[in-house]
Amino acid sequence: MDSDEFVERPPAPALRRYVRRLQGYREYSARPRRRLQAPVGSCALILSFGERLRLYGPAGPTVARSFLAGMHDAAVRTEFHGHQAGMQVDLSPLGAFVLLRRPMAELTNEVPELDLLDDPELAALADRLAGDPGWAARFARLESFLGARLLAGAAREPDPEVAHAWQLLVHRSGDVGIEALAAETGWSRRHLLTRFRSQVGLAPKTAARVLRFERASRLVVARPDLAGVAADCGYSDQAHLTREFRALAGVTPTGYRRAFLQDAPVTAS
Repeated sequence: MDSDEFVERPPAPALRRYVRRLQGYREYSARPRRRLQAPVGSCALILSFGERLRLYGPAGPTVARSFLAGMHDAAVRTEFHGHQAGMQVDLSPLGAFVLLRRPMAELTNEVPELDLLDDPELAALADRLAGDPGWAARFARLESFLGARLLAGAAREPDPEVAHAWQLLVHRSGDVGIEALAAETGWSRRHLLTRFRSQVGLAPKTAARVLRFERASRLVVARPDLAGVAADCGYSDQAHLTREFRALAGVTPTGYRRAFLQDAPVTAS
């Protein structure tokens, strides 16, 4: 019999600048369980103490245990059979930049396993979490690790101009032109493109596209009026919305809603 357990905790206030969500999970499926992971404005750090997960996406097919999903502009499909358990940290791309201390452009559309990132402390974290006696202890360890890594003086901060441009894009769900972003930072378009891509992983225009799609994907699940969703999210019409869903998620808006609702977890706080 299939069984699922999902436990979420809001990030501590000191972490919220860079951490969107913390989640623990345990799952069992007697049959292959497949999921659609569409692009979003965050990077998923997976700290697994279960079996390996199959992933099919822009980086090609791979089998991974603990990994970091960089920023994507295309969907990834995952599949597992049997037991899955672990913790997931949804990081803003700037949070991932600070956590890993490396250019995020190297991780765009990639899902490297943690032991390939030349970061022994991060690679060892999943096994330490697995040895803790329960979710409370695991969340405490995870927040302590993230706090030390993200907030310590040794952490590398992103450029204030890039952080401002990213926050403006998030606040407006991508509805900001590149000229306006450059004017906000006082940089040229070329310099903004170079620094933003290095620290976020996507170019500003592509990041805006992903953030607009992320908002649209939430509304598509909640509302049946696709034309209204298209208008609210700034698409020219419903056909434009459908093209974007096909391009970024590989399915129509209706297909996305169906896939989401079939796999919506029940989450405990």
